[in-house]
Amino acid sequence: MGDLQKLFNPRTIAIIGATEKEGTFGRAVLENALSSGNRMVYPVNPNRKMVLGKPCWSDIGAVPGPVDMAIVATPAATIPPIVEACGRAGVEGIIIISAGFRETGEEGRRLEEEILRINRAYGTRIIGPNCLGIMRPAVNLNATFLRENPERGNIAFISDMGSFGRTLLDWGISAHIGFSMVVSLGSAIDVDFGDVIDFLFEDPHTKSIILYMEEVVGNVKRFVSAIRCFARSKPVILLKPPGLKEGDGAGLTHTGMMAGPEEVYDAVFRRLGVVRVREAQDLFNAASVLYSRNRPKGPRLAIAANANGIGVIAAKQLLRAGGTLANLSGQTLQAMDSLLPAYWNRGNPVDLHRNADVNRYAEAAAICLKDPGVDGLLAIYTPQDFAIPEELAAALAATAAKTEKPLLTAWMGGREVQRGRELMVQKGIPAYETAEAAVRAYIYMNQYERNLQLLHETPEELPIDEAPPKNHLKAMIRRARREACFVLTEEESRKFLKNYGIPVVPARTALNLEDALDAARDIGYPVVLKVASPDIIFRQDVGGVVTAIDSEETLKAAYRRILDGVRQFAPQAQVRGVTVQKMVEQIDYELILGAKKDRNFGTVILFGMGGIGVQLFRDFSVGLPPLNQTLARRLMEETGVYRLLQGYRGKPAADLRELEKILVGFSRMIVDFPEIREMDMNPVAVRKGKAVVMDVRIILDPQGFEGQASAYPHLVITPYPTRYVTPWRLKDGTEVILRPIRPEDEPLEHEMLTTVSEATIRSRFYQSLKQISHAMHVRSCHLDYDREMAIVAEVRTDQKKRLIGIGSLTIDGNGGGMGEFAVIVHDEFQGRGLASKLLDVLVGIATERGLKEFFGFLEPANGRMTALCEKLGMTRRRVSDDLIRVSLPLK
Repeated sequence: MGDLQKLFNPRTIAIIGATEKEGTFGRAVLENALSSGNRMVYPVNPNRKMVLGKPCWSDIGAVPGPVDMAIVATPAATIPPIVEACGRAGVEGIIIISAGFRETGEEGRRLEEEILRINRAYGTRIIGPNCLGIMRPAVNLNATFLRENPERGNIAFISDMGSFGRTLLDWGISAHIGFSMVVSLGSAIDVDFGDVIDFLFEDPHTKSIILYMEEVVGNVKRFVSAIRCFARSKPVILLKPPGLKEGDGAGLTHTGMMAGPEEVYDAVFRRLGVVRVREAQDLFNAASVLYSRNRPKGPRLAIAANANGIGVIAAKQLLRAGGTLANLSGQTLQAMDSLLPAYWNRGNPVDLHRNADVNRYAEAAAICLKDPGVDGLLAIYTPQDFAIPEELAAALAATAAKTEKPLLTAWMGGREVQRGRELMVQKGIPAYETAEAAVRAYIYMNQYERNLQLLHETPEELPIDEAPPKNHLKAMIRRARREACFVLTEEESRKFLKNYGIPVVPARTALNLEDALDAARDIGYPVVLKVASPDIIFRQDVGGVVTAIDSEETLKAAYRRILDGVRQFAPQAQVRGVTVQKMVEQIDYELILGAKKDRNFGTVILFGMGGIGVQLFRDFSVGLPPLNQTLARRLMEETGVYRLLQGYRGKPAADLRELEKILVGFSRMIVDFPEIREMDMNPVAVRKGKAVVMDVRIILDPQGFEGQASAYPHLVITPYPTRYVTPWRLKDGTEVILRPIRPEDEPLEHEMLTTVSEATIRSRFYQSLKQISHAMHVRSCHLDYDREMAIVAEVRTDQKKRLIGIGSLTIDGNGGGMGEFAVIVHDEFQGRGLASKLLDVLVGIATERGLKEFFGFLEPANGRMTALCEKLGMTRRRVSDDLIRVSLPLK
């Protein structure tokens, strides 16, 4: 049971709560089901013998034959026993339309928990409760209570329990948006966003996904994995209303207080390749434009209009939204000189003047699009009687067909320009009613391209021989937690930084005044004195910091002042002494680098402008670990202080490469220590180009992380697992590298799969394949290494890499503790021990992950592989005429 394929394209549907009463969900759902093609529909109602001329069954167990989908429209209190009955009857999936659950309070939440408890014994997939249901125009399915069917198209729309989701759907239907699928998840107690997106990846009717998400993400790991996989080849657009509550914005560090839920969501969606729109009106526009043939390679937009005022408005909108107004080259200006009146503005936006005809528009567009400094063009038309809209649309379409750069159009006006706008859309060219909407679309297009670059970055784990030693730091953490001390001292915190190559200012902890004087003499004046206490996070607030101490006399006075301030403002604080630190003078820039655990998406990293005004300026960006140097640079680029770091008002530029290394080192530390709940390095001082950490604070997570199945329970993106990279030799001595597959292996995998025999293909895929599609490669090469693993065997011939074998392991995402394997070896290298080695490696990984069973499917004719599996201790049983299931218990 629990087959989503059957739930999303059922042959049989049961309507539990079917009725003839007008205006009820039970009747509306039944009528829609009866109109959904040649499917068998079973009304279920213990109080009726017939409903709408169809025989009615007393309960789901009485229905003759298997049921793929049961739609339930009965009161909330009746749902748990109905789920039990559906489970006993072998129903594949249930859609619970009924409301009255968590949205009503604690009693409704208990009902949801009872449904889940009952369903654990059956594994039936459940959509809802409190949902609209699903619609799939491509397969003529309407499993909702909505009266109006959307047009067939290639946009999938997924929403959660928000009633505004229905409003958006109605808006899309009225605008004649074509949908491939509509799914309302409701409370999403079982089937969630990740499940549906995984399904849509394989759906040939879906070219883009629209998400409306108010609060429910569901299984975060599955959501992230599914989005990453889909977004590599097709766009995902999200509208998520900002939360009004502070939520995770509270914390014990500046990072904890600033990196709230909204900032984390933005960081996650950027890294996953998702475009987050801010206005409901942009949702469907973005979905269509992002799948268009041409997308910009950069932010530089040229604007051409026959009304200068609207061109200037569009330019201002572009700059406010973070876009860039393209600088037209000298060659472009010369070409425009010969096309436009002598008094034209010679700049961008290009004023074509009100007398611009079709030829002037088309030539100006072609000139702009040829400019290497232009990434895209917005052509704005206002009705001025010199260019007929239909003729202009045809000319601009012809121009667009000759370039790889995007051409967007805005047709300002009503009925007079409507036909021109429609013709552009028919030609696949984005056309908008306002220049502002067109500018927003271009910003989203550029944002999508930038996000895709992040999506393709997969930072590595450090090899064991390169990773810094960390067991002594782990021991320190265990000791602190045993003593219930979750705020590390500054001295303890500095040890983490030094271990990961992050430069820190020389400092020493002093237990008393004499120790402080000795430390100052050793370090050298001037120094800074700071109170050392696990109970005081922000030392400035209690007078716990004194700077510019240049002698023993001033140090003694500062020492007394600090202790007096603590006694006055934090009398209960435990004081462990003071920190004596070398004073850094003539600082050019102050930065902050920190981390915190978000309750949904795990640990995130924050970078921005630091110092005492950090929360006042709020100039920062948030990113997901792990970082490599590309991702570190992008994290810096998202801030305003990045522009300062390149040199400002006579101050030298920061060494950006060194800053990248600091960010990467910090990221590696965060990856290695799930025990860290929050962390601040503030300020990170930049002086004469070089960065050094002046202050650091680490807050530990009270939760333990020993015995976790994942090595990275605090990360939603798993690093590339270099620990599985192994040199090996075939029986004939050929050197092979066994390693996890990478996204960039797609061409190598394609070469391998297109050069093996049909029999080898059948042994892996259980069928002949007419073509190896890009979607297949995306699925197999872009993995979430927590959910799946593929080990490739790589050889080098004449300095050229070549894949000769692939072994894959797919882990049951529903917690069943099972892993399914598949192995393929190139014909030229069969019989040399590679299949046996790949199986052995996969068994080791499955054991490491704590799986209970390792299994796979083989064709009966594949005697060699069957014998190998039996040699490794697997048992076999025939599951059909065409397949044998082999299995190895691991526990």
